[in-house]
Amino acid sequence: MQEKRSYPSFKVLIVDDEEPFIRSLSMALERSAGINHIVRCQDSRKVMQTLSQGGFGLVLLDLNMPYIRGDALLKEITAEHPEVVVIVISGINQIEPAVECMKRGAFDYFVKTHEEDRLVGGVKRAIQMVEMTREHQEIRSRLLTDRLEHPEAFEEIVTRDKGMRGIFQYLESVSKSAMPILITGESGVGKELFAKTAHELSGATGPLISINVAGLDDTVFSDSLFGHAPGAFTSAHKARKGMVEQAAQGTLFLDEIGDLSTISQVKLLRLIQNGEYYPLGSDRSKRMNARIVVATNHDLEKKQMEGGFRKDLYYRLCAHHIHIPPLRERKGDIPLLLSHFLHKAAEALGKKMPTCPRELDTLLTNYHFPGNVRELQAMVHDAMSTHKSRMLSLESFRRKMGVQTLSFVPEPFEGVEESCFLPSSPLPSIHAVADLLVAEAMRRADGNQSIACRLIGISQPALSKRLKKMNEGSA
Repeated sequence: MQEKRSYPSFKVLIVDDEEPFIRSLSMALERSAGINHIVRCQDSRKVMQTLSQGGFGLVLLDLNMPYIRGDALLKEITAEHPEVVVIVISGINQIEPAVECMKRGAFDYFVKTHEEDRLVGGVKRAIQMVEMTREHQEIRSRLLTDRLEHPEAFEEIVTRDKGMRGIFQYLESVSKSAMPILITGESGVGKELFAKTAHELSGATGPLISINVAGLDDTVFSDSLFGHAPGAFTSAHKARKGMVEQAAQGTLFLDEIGDLSTISQVKLLRLIQNGEYYPLGSDRSKRMNARIVVATNHDLEKKQMEGGFRKDLYYRLCAHHIHIPPLRERKGDIPLLLSHFLHKAAEALGKKMPTCPRELDTLLTNYHFPGNVRELQAMVHDAMSTHKSRMLSLESFRRKMGVQTLSFVPEPFEGVEESCFLPSSPLPSIHAVADLLVAEAMRRADGNQSIACRLIGISQPALSKRLKKMNEGSA
């Protein structure tokens, strides 16, 4: 049987001399918000000693108690433990005590006789603030020291890119937070690997449960996530656990979240916001006890501005946002990935590692890779499948790139700005610009004409003819 997951990650101390109130508040916090990492204290004289044990992030403090009053304790806590947030809970419904407590550093002030929902909501806000403060401090610390505490968690992500290392540090910093993680990036960049890594870093004892929500209608989505009770529909003969319940104490990974229908978006928002859900056909709610990680290749910010994605859900999901850059923006990883995939393909196919032609790195580095890492992996596996001689053939790679080139529309050229053409200077001729373009293509292709002609979209005979004229002109 799995241990119950503690929430939040830090301890919450409830200080009150009335044991029934402590018990009632503890039950309300767990029932309504899943807050169960609670320490109780009825003796005000033991508060500072308890806090000195460490691990506390929030104190719910009664104002009127025997031995030491709450306002005196508030002053002492804020002085000795400034990192601990204090919420004052009092039986006095007066403005003056509330104002005085806020001046002394209280995060909030609540009256015991008021409705329970307001108090629980205030505690949830305080917990979120403490979590964000701690995460920002952790991110800052890791970036300044350039360290990874668990490099082994990133072993499956092959890279030597500095930007990717920064992403690793950020992911490690937010891995234990209860807030959702949004992973964005083009198709094929490895969003699933990052979700798996986030789960491993969280230290969760439960499983990683994944579902691709693209194309699911609302009924299938609800049944998949929330499960159903017996008799919920014609074929529902017995109860079925949904993926939320299967992911208890672990991580629920929702892929292709940008394709989720509007009705299903509402249900996901309620799940994240309230931490509760109803199985189909049931009038009894269940509490979610899993971390949510979502991924998409859509620009959700743009989509929510255009009305295709709910704003409130977007802002809930992007509390922690990881964007994975496309392979063309980290070309230094291509040789590393090539070697990695060659070894994997050789092992899977039972073949010896081939020798790579010198031109292969140049060919791959100058390719756009619309399918990113996944496309490179497929290219390598295809080349290894047909490989027979000692030297790996370039033909398989060229064939794959040729197919992609037919359907790929290049981005507008941004290498030359309007400011390069000064009004006071004459414009260069078409021939001069063409010569510059050819020279740059040959530089990027390391002198390989076959690769250079692909870069600028001309035939090899045409390139050879122009190179000959350029050489004759410089002679």
